[in-house]
Amino acid sequence: MKILMIDDDRKLCRLVGDYLEPMGYEVEAAHNGPDGLVLFRQKEYQAVILDVMLPQMDGFEVLKQLRQESTVPVLMLTARGEETDRIVGLEMGADDYLPKTFSSRELLARLRAVTRRWQAAETTRSEAGEPVLCFTDLQIEQNSRTVRLCGELLNLTPLEYDLLATLANAAGRVLTRDHLLEAVAGRDYDVFDRSVDVHISSLRRKLGENPRQPRFIQTVRSAGYMFIAQAEQA
Repeated sequence: MKILMIDDDRKLCRLVGDYLEPMGYEVEAAHNGPDGLVLFRQKEYQAVILDVMLPQMDGFEVLKQLRQESTVPVLMLTARGEETDRIVGLEMGADDYLPKTFSSRELLARLRAVTRRWQAAETTRSEAGEPVLCFTDLQIEQNSRTVRLCGELLNLTPLEYDLLATLANAAGRVLTRDHLLEAVAGRDYDVFDRSVDVHISSLRRKLGENPRQPRFIQTVRSAGYMFIAQAEQA
């Protein structure tokens, strides 16, 4: 599996490469944002490890451009460990986040989790699946894992799609954060509870939702979330 690491810490890149190589990963490194984007566009990678603090172009701008072009899983790193960085990255489409004090084993576990989910999504796209879910002007095509709002294709991350599809398939029922985490990531995916809220917030923004007057996703205080739109026959 080929991984692109975009980080200006050359020693860290070498250490990560040395650790992951025996596990079956091939790690290529770029040390600034523009070079990372050039490499990404030249080759096919199964995941990107992306530092927030980069010379010439910060990690958030790199992530923004990656998400305009690809759904490849992105694991973000930051030396600062600030919640703001974590939230911004997740809202922009990062799949997971690690502070730079991470252990090699934790990096491997999270990398495996995000790539496993992405590979499952890619497999689903090529196989026959469930029918289209239609909710007035929202259509969720479960074969291709695509979502259209008023006929316009929405650019959702794999995790955002999984959250939306999970909620839509359980329309009218309240799903807890734990239920959503388990449904979209599996029990072995070590993420923090509130990341669900961040991804739901990003999903709502892409759906053009007003959380105070929701059309699709309603927050149920102290419980979780519920998809409230009424399904139509596809």
